Amino acid sequence: MQKNHQTRLRKNLILRSRIIQTVRNFFIDRGYLEVETPSRIPAPAPEAHIDAQESGDWFLQTSPELCMKRLLAAGFTHIFQICKCFRMNERGHLHIPELTMLEWYLADATYLELMEECETLIRFVADSEGPERLIRFQGNKIDLSKPWERLRVSDAFARYAPLPLEQALSEDLFDEMIGLEIEPRLGLEKPVFLYDYPAIHGALARRKPGNPDIAERFELYIGGMELCNGFTELTDPEEQRKRFEEEIQFRKSAGKRIYPMPETFLTDLKFMPDAAGNALGLDRLVMMFADAAGIDDVIAFTPEDL
Repeated sequence: MQKNHQTRLRKNLILRSRIIQTVRNFFIDRGYLEVETPSRIPAPAPEAHIDAQESGDWFLQTSPELCMKRLLAAGFTHIFQICKCFRMNERGHLHIPELTMLEWYLADATYLELMEECETLIRFVADSEGPERLIRFQGNKIDLSKPWERLRVSDAFARYAPLPLEQALSEDLFDEMIGLEIEPRLGLEKPVFLYDYPAIHGALARRKPGNPDIAERFELYIGGMELCNGFTELTDPEEQRKRFEEEIQFRKSAGKRIYPMPETFLTDLKFMPDAAGNALGLDRLVMMFADAAGIDDVIAFTPEDL
């Protein structure tokens, strides 16, 4: 049994290497600049549900987002990064405290263009592995051919949840309904982009013009698994400060660690152009193509192995 696991892991690690190189080639061929930003930072984005790992008086990044947006503000227009990110209190078959993230930003774009580019990226990876548009992931046969479904959050609640969106928000059951009722049903036959989130659930996303209750945010689901989280980026530093203060207040009321306000990011934000960005979990992307049941099957070492 142990030998079979080692054989499967070896095969998956070779696949992982191929996928990462394919992803890198995709962005370089499209004119993106690969960048590196610091893993250790003085202040992470103060998000309510993401806990940063302390590193001395600073923190290990939960995402390269703040520094990459500062590069946009400095004039870079097409950038991507493949890097390690660190999140406390995350361990399970889909979660690990040290994950590998692909993050990319495109100036003068919206979340609609990023959905299209995300679809093109994953189809590009699929083409590199073979001509068949059908993949098999945990008992599901998933068709990657176009078009992929776009499903508004409000419509997903109407279709799958036992209570309407407004009630879930008022009773603080939004995350529970997404995780238990909606997410497991998404992308079982074709990939699904879940989009147009309530504004309260898009702390770094632009509000939809003409409908400020909606954040221009999307997540991609394949085989019931979330793969990425993208936005049309918020570029108003005063609005961003206000939202960070709301996130800090939530953390305070929940008894969580309070992070410093990322002042250098807010200072640079006023120079940032309109842009869209997406963060995609590479470990999960490899899981999908490997038909792996858990993240442990596609990484060389788990925390428990060290």
